[in-house]
Amino acid sequence: MSSQAATVSDDISSMQRYEKMQRELATGWNTWDVRSVLTHVYLPWAFALDVQIEDSAGQRWRRFRIGDRAKDAPLLRPGHHAYDGSYTSLGVSWHGMQLQVESASEGMKQVLVVRYIDRAGGRAVVQPRGIWGRGVMTATDGQTFTLANRDRSVVADGRWTDDGRSLVVCIDTVLTNDEAINYVARRGRDFEQQNRQRWGEQYDCYDAMQSVLAWDNIYDPSIRRVISPVSRIWSSDWFGSGDFGGFTLFCWDTYFAALMFSVDHKELAYANAAEITLAADGLGFVPNCYYSNGYRSRDRSQPPVGSMTVWNLYQRYHDRWFLELCWPRLLSWNRWWNEKRKSIYSPPSQGGAGGGSALLCLGSLPYEKVTYYGGEFTANTRYGSILESGLDNSPMYDGVPFDSVSHLLQQQDVGITSLYVMDCQYLERIARELGHKREARELQRRARRYTEAMEQLWCEEEGMYLNRSTVTGAFNRRTSPTNFYPLLAGIPTTERARRMVGEHLLNPQEFWGEWAIPACSRRDPAYRDNDYWRGRIWAPLNFLVWCGLQRYDFPDVSRELADKSRRLLLKSWLTRGYVFENYNADTGEGDDTERSDKFYHWGALLGFITLNPQIN
Repeated sequence: MSSQAATVSDDISSMQRYEKMQRELATGWNTWDVRSVLTHVYLPWAFALDVQIEDSAGQRWRRFRIGDRAKDAPLLRPGHHAYDGSYTSLGVSWHGMQLQVESASEGMKQVLVVRYIDRAGGRAVVQPRGIWGRGVMTATDGQTFTLANRDRSVVADGRWTDDGRSLVVCIDTVLTNDEAINYVARRGRDFEQQNRQRWGEQYDCYDAMQSVLAWDNIYDPSIRRVISPVSRIWSSDWFGSGDFGGFTLFCWDTYFAALMFSVDHKELAYANAAEITLAADGLGFVPNCYYSNGYRSRDRSQPPVGSMTVWNLYQRYHDRWFLELCWPRLLSWNRWWNEKRKSIYSPPSQGGAGGGSALLCLGSLPYEKVTYYGGEFTANTRYGSILESGLDNSPMYDGVPFDSVSHLLQQQDVGITSLYVMDCQYLERIARELGHKREARELQRRARRYTEAMEQLWCEEEGMYLNRSTVTGAFNRRTSPTNFYPLLAGIPTTERARRMVGEHLLNPQEFWGEWAIPACSRRDPAYRDNDYWRGRIWAPLNFLVWCGLQRYDFPDVSRELADKSRRLLLKSWLTRGYVFENYNADTGEGDDTERSDKFYHWGALLGFITLNPQIN
């Protein structure tokens, strides 16, 4: 490390500042519990109002998750959700019942309204209780109740009334049902009006992005942190247990969430970028995945977009302590790629002699057998190395062998090497900002070395950078948007960039079209699979390609890609209120396969592009 120590002013460490920020975030009424968006929790005391519904036959549903594909699950239509929980709105349909659930809060005051649009003989039920084993005392007398902490130093008094048209719950205030309905309606109108005034023509994109981020934002009691998992379904399906819920954080997904939060909520942006970066502790790299059961992938990472995120948060908010918090872990991660993923052998290229310059391969290190998605998964495997790409079943890796001795996929990777050069460039900026001159020079040298090595992956015939076998030296002509990642690092010349964009990106037989950009070329036989990363559109790929275009003179292409991305997002958001994990590249549908989460936050990157983020 540099001889110039990283310090913060006022003798408060960066970690202490971060912990203080987290404590301040975890306050007030909000939909904090991952298991149900209709459970409203008051932090830090874990008082809960658990809304449930009961049909005409007496069957009750207790757990509500947006986009739930479970048999007989209620259909939810997400509406507005203030980040701080001061207003929320959600539509519920189940067994003929049509409900609109709204809430408004201020301090301890909470007003919760369930309006019966079509009661269908059913009813809503509210259960006041404590959660997460915090020792909450509950007392109920008819339609009134009390929630209190252990020593009764904090007490919430409430009541509920059901007049047949609506169920109303009030805490720390007394309102009639009509007064409560008018109160929450006014709060909702104010919330929408403020955002419409701020965002104007971009409002719908902002609304979709802000909504999915807010609804996916939770408090996890196992780590005592406010975080934003990729979706509640991923979190509660895989690792939720007992009374403590669960969370799922993926590496690049969480960094992208932080970038989106940076538009209007500094603390939530910091919380997500920090939590996934801190997951590197004890590993030396940011893991592919981090779960509430304590498991972190010890064999593999994911695309290194952390420095890009952290630097851009710093450019927006100028908090030096946040740079200092993330810097040592990001630097270790950068060094880890160079030590563990550098190609050992550079084979003879087509028509010439090979060299020994640095290029990265994907990999999976040897660790113990672990449980992965409910099944057996062994590290040091071909599949583990492919997961490191973030493109789990991309056809680019079909038939590519894995070397269990070097622990590397036997293919030099255009995408990961390009992102690594970009990582070096951003970290050099961070190093210079913090005064780490020696590390800045180290990063500069490494960026230059890998940039020079990328020359080996340029295929003049194709006019494209291509992945290359470390066994035969042959180019892999199966491509994806990751083949455009050299643009992110400024690697190609202007002429090469024009060929890449003109001959491939804008080619409707490959990546362009009414709906763009598919995760593999339309010419690839795997495109017809329409299965996950085989043919479907993924928002992070659109976003990274768009960022790459910003480094070159492609203003018309950038605008058109932003417009295509916006239309894709709004196609489902405006009609159904969903933000999908991935989309059909022929129809623009997101719900045509079960392998597309209906409310996955990185889908909103499609709208984030339209909001004109200053990525620099």
